[in-house]
Amino acid sequence: MPQTNNSPNSETNGSSSTKVNGHAHSSSAPSHTSASTSKALLLRYLQVSAFITLAAPFGFAALSYITYPTMVLGKSCKLVPVMLMNFVMYRRRFAPHKYVVVAMVTAGISVFMGFGNEKPSKASSNGEQGSYSQLIGVLYLLINLILDGAVNSTQDEVFARYKVTGQQMMLWINLFCTLLSTALGTLPLPHIPVLHPSNGSQSEFANAIAFIRTHPSVVVPLVQFSLTGALGQLFIFETLQHFGSLTLVMITLTRKMFTMVLSVVVYDHKLTLGQWVGAGIVFGGISVEAWAKRKEVHAKRVLQEKEKAKIKSL
Repeated sequence: MPQTNNSPNSETNGSSSTKVNGHAHSSSAPSHTSASTSKALLLRYLQVSAFITLAAPFGFAALSYITYPTMVLGKSCKLVPVMLMNFVMYRRRFAPHKYVVVAMVTAGISVFMGFGNEKPSKASSNGEQGSYSQLIGVLYLLINLILDGAVNSTQDEVFARYKVTGQQMMLWINLFCTLLSTALGTLPLPHIPVLHPSNGSQSEFANAIAFIRTHPSVVVPLVQFSLTGALGQLFIFETLQHFGSLTLVMITLTRKMFTMVLSVVVYDHKLTLGQWVGAGIVFGGISVEAWAKRKEVHAKRVLQEKEKAKIKSL
């Protein structure tokens, strides 16, 4: 099992430390591992898997009460709960410019989506939704966002504390998620709103098998979805390992916006004035991030030059 890294900023035997996901990892850490370390790591994987398993049903349930554009707007603010849960759960703070970037990207994407021409979902096609139903939908969405933030912050904690790779985390999290989902889907559990909507007489797994038997053509899209999802996860966990959850969420949030902007060039689609303003705010936030990174790299080079000069003078 991977090793722990309880003193990320320390140096051992004069050897330099390397940074992974913004946290220093000593290159000469002890090679032995303890059973308690392995157990703690597995518990972290189980914790992340439980958060993921609980978050997805709340996201799907929210769409039954709120419109799809409302869902998209809520998801565009995902950077905020990620940063919040990093602080609440692990007291992790970020560089000052990160808060500026998060605020600009969140505001820009919200403006971009808010001024778009999204069509309402089926949930609102039958007339005005009641305020009570919308309140339930927003509550489910908030729970989903908080759990998503807990997932990302815990993944950051695992990469910071243990020497694991993205592929190792992907394997264990998917394994635990499969076990938890199978338990929820097959065990004769009582009716649990959102998490287990079926009654105890029939499991969710049985309903899924019955649906596949009734619609066998769905098998091919399911296999395609599984394969492409697994391939995409390789890049997701690699990004998590080397750049952290904030960068990953920023990429996933800005993806749709960049796709729509590109469609303007390729397919001559039209964007509203508000969408152009939102895109400008997002590009401004990304520019701040790029400027800060360039400044950080420049500072490191200057420091390295000074160290080399000091060594030569000796």
